Amino acid sequence: MRVFVTGATGFIGSAIVQELISAGHQVLGLARSDEAAEKLLAAGAEVHRGSLEDIESLRSGAAAADGVIHTGFTNDLLDLANVCEIDCRAIKTLGEALKGSNKPFVTTSVITALKAGRLGTENDETDPNSIGAPRIPSEKAALSMAAHGVRVSVVRLTPCVHDENRQGFATALTYIAREKGVSAYVGDGLNLWPAIHKLDAAKLYRMALESAPAGSCLHGVGEEGIPFKHIAEAIGRHLNLPVESISSEAADRHFTWLAGFVVSDNPTSNELTQKWLGWKPEGPTLLADLGMK
Repeated sequence: MRVFVTGATGFIGSAIVQELISAGHQVLGLARSDEAAEKLLAAGAEVHRGSLEDIESLRSGAAAADGVIHTGFTNDLLDLANVCEIDCRAIKTLGEALKGSNKPFVTTSVITALKAGRLGTENDETDPNSIGAPRIPSEKAALSMAAHGVRVSVVRLTPCVHDENRQGFATALTYIAREKGVSAYVGDGLNLWPAIHKLDAAKLYRMALESAPAGSCLHGVGEEGIPFKHIAEAIGRHLNLPVESISSEAADRHFTWLAGFVVSDNPTSNELTQKWLGWKPEGPTLLADLGMK
């Protein structure tokens, strides 16, 4: 099938493009720059010029494809409200273009939009009080398309989509540890972070495109929950820095924009995702990719 992919040259999107092509699909990748276009051509994909804010380019890209995967997201956490509004508008535009076609539409949400402090499942509703709440309107907009003849599914990703070079939010923690001279955790550090290897995530998106039930939420989770303290220890070993507990009062100053995520507790199941798709995560663990063998 010919698949329109947004975010096609990003960290996750580029892996999805390779996964799709390897499985025999054609890829039409959204590109807003010459550099992105060159990367897509080198990967064996077709180029569709435009951006997430170019509504007409999104419409025409979706219309020219047999299915859509939306991973594009502007990672400006200092302007999150605007970024999430752009994301929601893009999802509505893509969904409208697919209305009544029964074509697959795979979008992206976040695990941190679920209620914290308990094991999250694919059937759980999002929590408006969660740290990931700004992403909820996009998830709801996507799921609403199932009632309008679109085979839509949502992949909820963890804060740590990783490989040996990048580890999502754990990479940001590494930068902070290097700057502060200490790898820190808050309190006992036993709050849990899920994680997934980039290639497992890419395979999940491809399998969702091919067979996910309409209206399903899928969990892009390879590891259900890693104690945050273990992540801090792995970073400390990798950087040869001390590992220390800090108080919740000191967390905002130490971790700045990451503080709320650092104390989040989001153990997450992927049991239904595996059952529905026959998908099984097989990649290296987060701690392995952080350098702790």
